[in-house]
Amino acid sequence: MAGAPSGGVGQALLAIGDQWALLILQRAFLKHTRRFAEWRDELAVSESVLAGRLKELVAAGLLEPSPYKGEGRARTEYLLTPQARELWTFLIAIWSWERVWVDRPEGLPDLVHERCARRVGAELGCAACGKAPLTTRDTRTRGGGAGTFADVAVHRLHRRTARGHAARDPLSYFPETLEILGDRWSTVVMAAAFLGVRRFTEFESRLGVAPSILSDRLSRFRELGVLGRPEDPGGSREYRLTDKGRAFFPVFAFLVDWAQRWYAGPPESKITIIHSACEKPLVPFLRCGECGERLVRQEVHFDL
Repeated sequence: MAGAPSGGVGQALLAIGDQWALLILQRAFLKHTRRFAEWRDELAVSESVLAGRLKELVAAGLLEPSPYKGEGRARTEYLLTPQARELWTFLIAIWSWERVWVDRPEGLPDLVHERCARRVGAELGCAACGKAPLTTRDTRTRGGGAGTFADVAVHRLHRRTARGHAARDPLSYFPETLEILGDRWSTVVMAAAFLGVRRFTEFESRLGVAPSILSDRLSRFRELGVLGRPEDPGGSREYRLTDKGRAFFPVFAFLVDWAQRWYAGPPESKITIIHSACEKPLVPFLRCGECGERLVRQEVHFDL
């Protein structure tokens, strides 16, 4: 994969495939956090780590510095860009998966749909035909060729994890969620599983991942219960998505959709999800599980 042109999903994971970056963006959506001290205190993150992640998110075009006056001097707050604001469906899809599949000591905040004034569940739908809810069994996925995940191989120094914080904080994504999304290699292994990759050697060749890293991620996923390893009649073993793993499909669908709209890549790197019922490429949207209306960012909020 050395020198391969990068696909949109690979570029997106370079921007958001980090535990602290995900938590910074989540707080910006959840509590409208904008200022350095607020993130520092909310997340109990060191100032050096926070400064580094904010700098990376600004460079990625996801946060925009904005000056303001505070305590008699000029200061900077960070606003979500239009590109970042479109991640709201992705973040709600994560919340929906955690709500059902992650055993937390404290429950997650409820999502409120202001149009029907109910606490709701968010369902994945196909914008082409309007059908919802959808699962991975209603679709087929193709593509993900050379260069799709090229950027995940870029080495990044000092990646401190947020797992300890997340285990203590009732609002943050839980550690097993960060095992999947807060690590770029983990996320691409999960993406490859949705693309139909099942054997160790195929994961290795398709992703260009070192055997030691791949073995570690597959082992973690088996422990988390998102991948199983049943023995097929021929005696070989394959890694297959469990019900818990398949339920992660909306997160994958929104990640692919967002990444390929905002990051250009060569044609062979494109991932296409087809909705089998209408035979059209899936343009995912969220539907209210109570009233059946399409969810709009300005009409939903979390009850904190």
